[in-house]
Amino acid sequence: MILQTGSTYPALQRHYGDFPDWIRQGLGDQAPVTVVDARDGQPLPGAAGFSGVVITGSHHMVTDEAGWMRHLMHWLEATLQLAEAPPLLGICFGHQLLAHTLGGEVGDHPQGMEVGTVALRTTSAARGDPLLAAFCDQPWAQMMHRQSVLTAPAGVEVLASNGHGSCQAFRYGHGAWGCQFHPEFSADVTRAYLQAMRGQQLSDQQVDDLLPSVRECPQAGAVLAHFANQAVPAAA
Repeated sequence: MILQTGSTYPALQRHYGDFPDWIRQGLGDQAPVTVVDARDGQPLPGAAGFSGVVITGSHHMVTDEAGWMRHLMHWLEATLQLAEAPPLLGICFGHQLLAHTLGGEVGDHPQGMEVGTVALRTTSAARGDPLLAAFCDQPWAQMMHRQSVLTAPAGVEVLASNGHGSCQAFRYGHGAWGCQFHPEFSADVTRAYLQAMRGQQLSDQQVDDLLPSVRECPQAGAVLAHFANQAVPAAA
């Protein structure tokens, strides 16, 4: 199940598709995918009926604390308490919401936005992690966020950090992950995002400086395939 918590800009959506399309492509065709919009106020299906759950990114902010966000947090709490909870992955907003649910601190980063293709530092724990192990050899990823996990929740294993953030990826228990970066973003999507933000969240100079450094990040993108490998056997 892909829990959709937001959509990309309309212009990008017309050309590239939307968050669930990119995530579905990254997961591969190992199992059918159901997309559920977490924003529409309808009851969310039980996680036990799915082999894995991915929570998308969003242009919304966790600190907005909208009603649907609180509802999703309650759903997360209940899901994480299941005796046989399916693997779960939160991306960007999903990463922040999962951290907030677990007791971490989320808010606007004092350094502002982190955007473009950036380098991360993986921890020793990441070397043995089923999602991030291969990522350790080329820890570059696409970023596009204003808010961050400012303080990691107690009891999680931090898997990646950098100069901008001390908790760029984490694992909770054996089957729940959060990643601030976007494994579903291609280089083209990242460039399109930067252009869409020109003159709005970013100045012309910032965009011009960032565009040349954007590149494909196949190891980061493979995180979704590794997650699918964790999820599908769980359903067998």
